[in-house]
Amino acid sequence: MRRFLVAIGEGVLETRAATLLILCALWLTLFAGFRPLMLPDEGRYVGVAWEMLSSGNWLVPTLDGMPFFHKPPLFYWLTAAGLQVFGANDWAARLASTLAALLATAALYAFLRRYADKRLANLAVVVLVSQPMFFAGAQYANLDMLVAAMVSATIVCGASAILSLERGLPYRIALASAYVFAALGVLAKGLIGFVLPGAILLAWLLVRRRYRLIPALLPIPMIVLFLVLALPWFVWMQASYGGFWDYFLVYHHFRRFAETGFNNAQAFWFYVPVLLVGTLPWSPWIVRVFSLTFLADRERLEVRSLMIVWLLGIVLFFSLPSSKLVGYIFPALPPLACLLADALLGWLDKRSSGTASVSGTPSAASTSSAWPGVGVVVASSACVVFIVLVALFDRSSSKALAKKVAPLFATGDQIVMVDEYQYDLPFYLRAAKNPWVLSDWSDPDIQVRDNWRKELYDAGRFDPPLVRDRLLLAGDFASRACADSGGTLWVFGKTAQASAYPFLPEQAIAFADGKRTVWKLDAGQRRQLSLCAEKPSSG
Repeated sequence: MRRFLVAIGEGVLETRAATLLILCALWLTLFAGFRPLMLPDEGRYVGVAWEMLSSGNWLVPTLDGMPFFHKPPLFYWLTAAGLQVFGANDWAARLASTLAALLATAALYAFLRRYADKRLANLAVVVLVSQPMFFAGAQYANLDMLVAAMVSATIVCGASAILSLERGLPYRIALASAYVFAALGVLAKGLIGFVLPGAILLAWLLVRRRYRLIPALLPIPMIVLFLVLALPWFVWMQASYGGFWDYFLVYHHFRRFAETGFNNAQAFWFYVPVLLVGTLPWSPWIVRVFSLTFLADRERLEVRSLMIVWLLGIVLFFSLPSSKLVGYIFPALPPLACLLADALLGWLDKRSSGTASVSGTPSAASTSSAWPGVGVVVASSACVVFIVLVALFDRSSSKALAKKVAPLFATGDQIVMVDEYQYDLPFYLRAAKNPWVLSDWSDPDIQVRDNWRKELYDAGRFDPPLVRDRLLLAGDFASRACADSGGTLWVFGKTAQASAYPFLPEQAIAFADGKRTVWKLDAGQRRQLSLCAEKPSSG
């Protein structure tokens, strides 16, 4: 067993770049289609991308056909492209996150290979891709990994430009790449795409007292390049939808950052245990990063200082707001992986030099060199177990129920959701029509509760005529259900609340599970509903 672990550890340190990155790509993509989409996040973002693809409107992200401006369009563009090329399936739905993880991995490798050495570059990316948190992010279809990749690529390209500038080497290609990735970061998440990496690079310059380099890093042509790439979509949305700037910038950037009324309020120190647990079994090596010998090594000071500033900057920034999600901290994972790998290599080198001077102790050196192999085996096993457990125990997806409905579902049929928006249903049913959503849309709590109803309500603000078509009160639904029209209504409601829908007859139940019930209502059945006998008004 020890020989096997030693072989893995030595292989990690000595593998060629192309082979290593191909193995990383295979590892990150292997399980991407293993489980259905999770709700709400995966269903929401993939659902928006599916609407973009099926409607042919690649400019305006929509949720239930209404403008959805919570986030910029880059993730939706990439996901819609993946669905178009590889088909509407779970693997393709997660392709944007997987590619983003590969970008972050390749960027970290390229930087360390150039400014440190092969062993550190190899071990750092293996530590990165085998961290359960990073691996899970690469398998999760939301914006967090894409943002992390753009922030990471901006930082390493910017740092490469700075180090090349210091040494009198060509630096403009690296600097232009940093500006391009910063623009893509803005299209992925907004202002954070350039503010966060810019602040980290500035802090690194200040820590190293390289103030005089700052003007050379801000040339007018690069700023113009950034604006040409980043601004057009935002300008177009403001011209097309009044109030876009206020909603996207003021509300989603500043108010949500500063206020405390949103979901997932956590303590200031929340991300410290998250990082330590999420990067097991590698995280214990962080202890060696705080040793005087590690911090005083001048040969590695440039790279180590960047990684420390990068890690601390991300953790501090996202610790300030009260609302915290695990995925927000993903940009801290590449520098943390580098520091952990650096600390482990330092320990290995020290052990090797110590045992080399003592004759007859090859077993000690061999045992030490097995530690990277131990980390790889334990970490990768934890990643696989995590994915399997999620697949077995997550019951949020509508995929199983949609598979039952799909053989009977026709193109002209209408989905109706009652007191719940099941984001993934249109995707799994390949629905041509946007769902009707029946709820109490006059409820004043909609504005103060950060949930699916508020998302739909906010989307409707930018296109009021669509609100009347998609968001229904009881009277609205009665008028439509009783109308003599073609097509079948497929009504999805919570099984636990089925008794609250007395107007839906038990004999119309087509499918049911522990969470949801589905009623199948054709035109004839609708005319026999109690709602139709009462002839309610549409108000």
